[in-house]
Amino acid sequence: MNNLDYGIIGNCKSAALISKTGSLDWSCLPNFNSASVFAKLLDEDKGGSFSFEVDEDYTITQEYIWKTNILKTTFLSENDGFELIDFMPRYATNEGSFYAQPDIVRYIRLLKGKPKVRVNYDPRLNYAREKTYNDNHENYIKSYTKEGKYDSLYLYTSLDLDQVLNKEEITLTENAFFLLGYHEKLKEQTLDRIYLKFQRTKTYWMNWSETTTQFKHFNEEIGRSALVLKALTYEKSGAVLAAATTSVPETIGEVRNWDYRFCWIRDASMVIKVMAGLGHKKSAQGFLQFIIDIIPNKDEKIQIMYGINGEKDLTEHILDHLDGYKGSKPVRIGNAAYVQRQNDIYGILMEVIYQQFMQFDTSLENSEELWTIVRGIVRIVEEHWQEPDKGIWELRTEERHFVFSKLLCWVAVDRAVKIGEILRKGINDSHWKNLRKEIYEDIYENGWNEEVQAYTQSYGSKDLDASTLLMESYGFIKAKDPRYVSTVKATGKELSRDGLLYRYKNKDDFGLPSSSFTICTFWYINSLFKIGEMDEALKQFKQLLSYSNHLGLFSEDIDFKTKRLLGNFPQAYSHLALIETAANFSNGLTAEERLKSIIQEEDFY
Repeated sequence: MNNLDYGIIGNCKSAALISKTGSLDWSCLPNFNSASVFAKLLDEDKGGSFSFEVDEDYTITQEYIWKTNILKTTFLSENDGFELIDFMPRYATNEGSFYAQPDIVRYIRLLKGKPKVRVNYDPRLNYAREKTYNDNHENYIKSYTKEGKYDSLYLYTSLDLDQVLNKEEITLTENAFFLLGYHEKLKEQTLDRIYLKFQRTKTYWMNWSETTTQFKHFNEEIGRSALVLKALTYEKSGAVLAAATTSVPETIGEVRNWDYRFCWIRDASMVIKVMAGLGHKKSAQGFLQFIIDIIPNKDEKIQIMYGINGEKDLTEHILDHLDGYKGSKPVRIGNAAYVQRQNDIYGILMEVIYQQFMQFDTSLENSEELWTIVRGIVRIVEEHWQEPDKGIWELRTEERHFVFSKLLCWVAVDRAVKIGEILRKGINDSHWKNLRKEIYEDIYENGWNEEVQAYTQSYGSKDLDASTLLMESYGFIKAKDPRYVSTVKATGKELSRDGLLYRYKNKDDFGLPSSSFTICTFWYINSLFKIGEMDEALKQFKQLLSYSNHLGLFSEDIDFKTKRLLGNFPQAYSHLALIETAANFSNGLTAEERLKSIIQEEDFY
């Protein structure tokens, strides 16, 4: 069993994870970064869930409704059957805004017979810190806390409230519904009203999917990944979360457990590039505006990550009362990495600004603001690029001269030069070009290890690192350059294990990593494709796709041995890389580069 066999539903305000048997095991309301109201994901006993119990003779299957973020779980026995349709309402209103209340709708459609079911409704508010009480208020069940921080939740249903509260067996004789709302409803919730919300939400997602760019191949995988990214978007600010969860570990039983319900600047350029390439420029622009809005004043340090509303203080706390995912403690909220210095952040940010000028219309006021930021970033890079840092993998102890960090310092200056050319300013042009050359030569001489015949993790090191595979993507080196070809092959030989890649194999703060970082395998496949190893790249890509869960979703990590999904889920970075890789294949499979006979055309669909 995959154990991360969950589907995500959401409405660009919050999200919920539904297991393959229809159990709601994780949700934070009213927003992505709120305290959880269900957290069985992080503690089987104390976390709380919302599930449906049927006899063992039922077969349970699950799929998304076509081109939507609406999940359908089907319960079938020989004589009885029903569908459970889960979604969070999202649709346009007559006023031009979106209806996206912090609600979870569970619509039951009777298929045949008279199914018998027990409803296990067990919310545990505020990360299950205090006891949650459930009362029948005639029209709804109110769940609330008495101790600690007060919180409440409202459950509306067409079924008998006492039977639901008492977990009694219920016989389904017609369609039914549950609406779980963070706010008390002002209008009566009826089956017709719920069905209308379902149809409107389905229409919204189908219309959104219809605008996604179509490719020659892998459209189903690209479309699902795009829907995941949209589900992880916080519409209010434009931020995109790294994942919907906290503390799902990289390895079962270990302590690499982090809160990923935040927005990393590093993801920004990839989100903007990929989403704009898929035709969703509004989403890309929303995220770009979020990035611009959080860029600090001239002398203020840029953080590597921010809260979804631009919060700067992400202080980390440990929830000792929760046992953790499969017993993997600690459970953390907040992320201490926000205080780290990572020099690559400046290159990432400059790439974002460069894309703004390349892809979107920019007003004079906006241009002047961005130009000030560009000059400020170059000044910071010039002052600090020669210093060590924590690197892309956010090591919590030792600082080093990481090749990737140096590469992104080069990117910062390179893009600044190009932005200057776009704006025809010419300010500091020769000085910036000299700085760009200086950083380039430093990486060329010190990042390359002659003995290993590869660019390595850090200066003077023989250790390889998957991040060096991005040197070509950022324009530092050509794909057919012997140094890059050699780096790709050496990295694959050293870091690849059964078709999956380590980020690195040298020990870090917590010892040797024992799971594969999903995005690194996508990077490697992309690199193989670019150096001309197309058949091998395609073979490995299709193999990697087979490791997704039953709904085509990926987490942050994959266990080398069992291929079990690990790490926070679903992971935006993994799905961004999937889209980029699939698009590269689709665009690259020209008449001159046709697939060999080992791959059949129908396999793509």
